[in-house]
Amino acid sequence: MLIACFRSKLNEKYKLILFFRQWRTRQVRDLGDLCGKIFLIMTHRFSRTEQLIGKEALAKLSRARVAVFGLGAVGSYAVEALARAGVGYLRLVDCDCIRPSNMNRQLYALESTLNRPKTEVAHERVLDINPHCKVDALQEFVMKKTLDQLLSKPLDAMVDAIDSVTPKVELIAAGLHAGIPVISSMGAATRMDPSAVRLGDISETDVCPLARFVRKRLRRRGITSGVRCIFSIEEPRNKDAPVDDEAPSFPQGRTRRPIGSLSYITGIFGLLAAYEVIKIILNKAQS
Repeated sequence: MLIACFRSKLNEKYKLILFFRQWRTRQVRDLGDLCGKIFLIMTHRFSRTEQLIGKEALAKLSRARVAVFGLGAVGSYAVEALARAGVGYLRLVDCDCIRPSNMNRQLYALESTLNRPKTEVAHERVLDINPHCKVDALQEFVMKKTLDQLLSKPLDAMVDAIDSVTPKVELIAAGLHAGIPVISSMGAATRMDPSAVRLGDISETDVCPLARFVRKRLRRRGITSGVRCIFSIEEPRNKDAPVDDEAPSFPQGRTRRPIGSLSYITGIFGLLAAYEVIKIILNKAQS
């Protein structure tokens, strides 16, 4: 163990000497750039990930381009996992601002972030995790006329964490048409049993009412499979009336009745969505 530690320190020392030489020969632009490189050597933030999956796979993650649509209870956890895995480019799309009723389940909802756009808070948090991640934060409502812009740049995968059926179906169909692997979250609200959460193709979804509506709409477009989904086979529980009358902060689309939810279920959905994305990227790395 002492020998391994000594070798590690020698390796760090060699890298530092190399960067100082590059700075002196102007291969490194300025002292700030040099200090940044030194800091990354001394505190490799993704060392545990590299230890698990290897250097080449980590490099693939750093070059991957992923979009997450919907930054609420599911999407915020998907973004968190992707950022902490070292994904190098994230396109974050949401039209809403943070409200008090988001506190029970959404990662970005804090006293200090109330009334701020979710995209803005997500952008800041991702850069706080990994300052080298390129983030495009777009405060947009997903609809047919905005999809060309939202999908205009290349993507390796995309996460659909939208609640509304029509934007959800438009997004899935557009993503498939563009040849982008789509991971879609079905209904996470009104569930309590984590053991009932499943991963599968859209054709394999069962019990979930949202999945049923989405399947029906996609079938009209000739789409019956090819979408990876996170869904629950638990029957929806909560039929109680909303306990508040909070107005939507970004009034777009059809007004929807609030439904009950819990943090751990929506978090599981988001983390599984990130798992599916990472699996796609790493499989590409092996192909």
